[in-house]
Amino acid sequence: MSTIFLQFLLGVIFLTIVFLHIAKKNFGAAIAYGIQSLAVVLILVNSFLETGTISLLFIILLEFIVKVLLAPIFFIRLIKKNKLKFSVSTYLNTPLTLIVIAVLTAIVHSQKLVPLTGIIMANQELLALALSAIFLSLFLIVNRRGALSQIAGVLSFENSIVAFSVFAGLEQSAALQVGIIFDIIIWLIIAIVFASMLYKHFGSLDVTSMRHLKD
Repeated sequence: MSTIFLQFLLGVIFLTIVFLHIAKKNFGAAIAYGIQSLAVVLILVNSFLETGTISLLFIILLEFIVKVLLAPIFFIRLIKKNKLKFSVSTYLNTPLTLIVIAVLTAIVHSQKLVPLTGIIMANQELLALALSAIFLSLFLIVNRRGALSQIAGVLSFENSIVAFSVFAGLEQSAALQVGIIFDIIIWLIIAIVFASMLYKHFGSLDVTSMRHLKD
């Protein structure tokens, strides 16, 4: 794949995370995560085409099944089951959220983080975009009030790390990657069960509702 197409895929990952910050409908957020995961899978396909590693092909298949198919399906089923039409708001309003996103992106592209983005100089722009996605995913986790949005933030964080590691040339064993995917499956199941219980008890997935809990 050309560098331009890889930049496009990273751009998709970055923009889906931005969308998750401002999305008002949970269904749209679930679809956005699926698109983001598909972009990550295509980046891994590029690595396979370059290396021809058979174990990586197995990882790609697992990533596609778990992240592109199962995770969005779990989210959509949870949304339909609990009739979650809208996601809750952020702690910061939309303009402030977009300002923070712009600031974080600018910081990543500054000289201060060149030691990270310049690990492989040929991929510096790609690494900067992937690192921006990591920062924005962390911000998504702390800025969203909804449990479903926070779950999407954690999963987006993992996707961003995968993209960064690919362009940084950080090799991982197939066993480790399979273990990570297995952890994601278990984490998804636990997260969905937790979100269902939270909604059943509070009638909302707004995590600020939990502040009313007392011993």
